[in-house]
Amino acid sequence: MHPASPFVRGWVALAAIGFFFGRDVFERALQGRPILEDEFAGRAPWLLAGGGIMLAIAVLGFILTWYFTKYQVSGGYVRVNTGFIFRQQRQARLDRVQAIDIEQPLLARIFGLAELKFEVADAGESAVRLAYLTMDEARQLRATILARAAGVAVDPSRPDAPAPEAPEYPVLAVPPSRLIGSLLLSEQSVFVLLGGVASVVLSAVTDNRGFYFYLIPAALGLAASYWNLFNKGYNFTAAISPDGIRLRYGLLDTQAQTLPPGRIQTLKVGQPPLWRALGWYRIQVNVAGYGGVENAAEGSARTTLLPVGRLEDVMAILALVLPDPGTPDPAAVFGAGLHGMDSEGGFVTTPRRARLLAPLGWRRNGFAATDTALLIRSGRWWRELVMVPHQRTQSLALHQGPLARRFRVADLVLHTTVGPVTPRLRQAGEEQALALFDAQSARARLARKRQTTEQWLAQVAPGTPLGDAGLPGKPAAGPELASEHQPAEGPAETPIPTQKGQHHG
Repeated sequence: MHPASPFVRGWVALAAIGFFFGRDVFERALQGRPILEDEFAGRAPWLLAGGGIMLAIAVLGFILTWYFTKYQVSGGYVRVNTGFIFRQQRQARLDRVQAIDIEQPLLARIFGLAELKFEVADAGESAVRLAYLTMDEARQLRATILARAAGVAVDPSRPDAPAPEAPEYPVLAVPPSRLIGSLLLSEQSVFVLLGGVASVVLSAVTDNRGFYFYLIPAALGLAASYWNLFNKGYNFTAAISPDGIRLRYGLLDTQAQTLPPGRIQTLKVGQPPLWRALGWYRIQVNVAGYGGVENAAEGSARTTLLPVGRLEDVMAILALVLPDPGTPDPAAVFGAGLHGMDSEGGFVTTPRRARLLAPLGWRRNGFAATDTALLIRSGRWWRELVMVPHQRTQSLALHQGPLARRFRVADLVLHTTVGPVTPRLRQAGEEQALALFDAQSARARLARKRQTTEQWLAQVAPGTPLGDAGLPGKPAAGPELASEHQPAEGPAETPIPTQKGQHHG
């Protein structure tokens, strides 16, 4: 790691030690009292000695931790050795890498350093964290890990040579004004506004001004939430590269994510009621390893593929996530999933006999299956469209309570990795639910059988030679080609590695 890493990681501990042993001096200076009195002068040498010892121990611990932390990329694994008293080695298979992030906290940005994180399919938290490297080293290591994870053939004479960073092509950017508007029109703003109105009404009726005090914690919590969402979503950009989808965002703490093709387990497009007039949508995903993040705010940011965007932004993202939509008319199918009703786009909806169970949403709740994914839509006011690639279906379950049994409907739940998206088809007819259960099981089994390797490059283009970027080919056109279901022609003109034709039955 970089020699400055222990101090960038441990500055909080150093500041705490300085505050603990120097607070008497600080308080005396604020109160205008003499810093050295007789009583304090007798304790000063002991405080200085204790503070110096604690500081020396902390600095020595940070230095030893840095010295004994080493990493290696070799033989299809990333290995990290840590510890000078209790040794530990962590390793991750490169072909199991789900996503890789480069994070720059504010202090690390000042020193030009970055932290590299990458997730593996069987990890509940970050499998490997390398903090800190220089920004150039982090980018170089990310390119090498992604190339190895993709299964790119390396030069036999230089098996451990670093791979050059692949080029990227911008797809979309979220302007700050739109981000601020989405926060002001969010659900939490409505709840706080209703709470404020209720407090004013109760204060006027009861002549008790104490109700206003309840707004203080709500206002503080709302301000903190707004700041966190703005800080995480500021300057959000998405780009496509031969090694995956690249996302960048952050105001003070910046983060750059790279999601290799095919690693997204589930995707959800949502539209709150207040966003409908402006035509805004939000996209969230499930990625293996992201669901177990302890920090809820960090987990929400890492699983957001688009914080707020227009319909054309949504279609651009869908083209990246599912380059082969499995249907000759993806615009009609996805459009029906986002705002359609009844059987538009080939969707099968809740039968009319069960309309009492969902009087507003029964015409929206439904499903449609393409050759590559299952689409589930729901919600009349809070519209949602969930997409699950067939090979990402891990298991299925049918749920039917006593009321659903009375109306002869059932819910179908698809189990994927942990995350913000829960694929659930609500109130489907019994016959349709049973037929979909069998059909989706067969589709998932066939898709997984055809996916014979975790190395995504081997799935989409076996034996593809290295391009100038160290990854297959160079993009020659934008991702809109994929959304139109028109594959590029020629071996070196593929804009996005696709899985076209693999899931066709």
